[in-house]
Amino acid sequence: MSADDANRRWTRSMPEAYERHLVPVLFRPFASDLATRASALRPRTVLELAAGTGALTSALLAAVPTVSVVATDLNEAMVVAGSAREPRADWRQADAQQLPFEDGSFDLVLCQFGVMFFPDRPAAYSEVRRVLAPQGRFLFNSWGPLASHGFGAAFQAALEASMSDGAPPFLEEVPHGYTDRVVVAADLSAAGLALATVEEVTLEGVAESAASLATGFLTGTPVSAALQAREDGHALQAAITRRMTDGLGTGPVTAPMTATVYTAHRRT
Repeated sequence: MSADDANRRWTRSMPEAYERHLVPVLFRPFASDLATRASALRPRTVLELAAGTGALTSALLAAVPTVSVVATDLNEAMVVAGSAREPRADWRQADAQQLPFEDGSFDLVLCQFGVMFFPDRPAAYSEVRRVLAPQGRFLFNSWGPLASHGFGAAFQAALEASMSDGAPPFLEEVPHGYTDRVVVAADLSAAGLALATVEEVTLEGVAESAASLATGFLTGTPVSAALQAREDGHALQAAITRRMTDGLGTGPVTAPMTATVYTAHRRT
């Protein structure tokens, strides 16, 4: 498996830690934001890409109970976990670059913090354009630079301080590696989509503890592979947790998190 594949692969052991430690803190605040934006578009048929364990899926169905949602993810482990947590949606395992849906099937395609994981974004965006109805919309977000994410930056600093022989660059290169709006617009344009709106959004995350966040990043993301391969993995996890607690504080912790929200439509 290449490093690029490993950075995008979620194993069966990850969704539980991801849902327990990261979803409430990092993803639900932005899921609420995207669901509000989606509801304003009055969708009837929605396709969600990279749905994970269903944070946005549930927020959307709470905001628009009558909407028909097909939730997809490339990783089978996420589909299994998501379908158990949000059975109101129709869950499918699907590659965003080869969507198994007919042309013009959806009036809204949604993706929360997933486009960064697409190996070929113009190819995925071309599939979005294909499955969108003529007047449909593509609504998605992506994280800002790692420095603009208080929790992510604290974790990466602790990781690098604890792994002097080389810390995994996953956070900076993948989740926080697609931040240039010009590049995003060009990728969309190459797929026949036009960028309509761009908005930077900063929300506050609240975690029960720095230790919980450390556990989430270390066991609920592909960073876990780097520790599992080491004999000192448990000691490293303890050191990273201590450093995160030193940086963020004890007890409940808060930090700002910045993302960019994009809306696009089919180019005429």
